[in-house]
Amino acid sequence: LHTAYRRQRQMCIRDRHRTLRDALIGETVTVGKLAGEGPVRRRIMDMGVTKGTQIFIRKVAPLGDPIEVTVRGYELSIRKSEAENIHIH
Repeated sequence: LHTAYRRQRQMCIRDRHRTLRDALIGETVTVGKLAGEGPVRRRIMDMGVTKGTQIFIRKVAPLGDPIEVTVRGYELSIRKSEAENIHIH
């Protein structure tokens, strides 16, 4: 099941820029850019997610929402809709 999940996620990200939503469990990624406007962007930044920050993907809920990550040494749950605004590399 985990291998099938990886293949599906890799196929999805080929045609667009990679976001936090595309990251795999156990992966450590770096924030490249924050999308979104106004309150959404401010909320993400208030959680400590800024350009250059490293994020470790701890786990994903069974239905994919929310995503549990480690940012700056603390655990954080992020909705898929918020994760789509965080571009990674």
